[in-house]
Amino acid sequence: MPKTKTNSGAKKRFRRTATGRLKRAHAFKSHILTKKSRKRKRKLGKKTQIDKRDEPRMNRLLGA
Repeated sequence: MPKTKTNSGAKKRFRRTATGRLKRAHAFKSHILTKKSRKRKRKLGKKTQIDKRDEPRMNRLLGA
């Protein structure tokens, strides 16, 4: 049986936390930033965890 390939796009976008969950970056932080509040831009810069319902799909993409 051959090895399963890791999805290249997924491995660039997701990281594992110490507890094994996945973290991701927020969207909407790349352009048109003048109309967004300072607080909103600051929060968009931080990482967040992937929803539990999406984790099995992401794990499959990451080959875990």
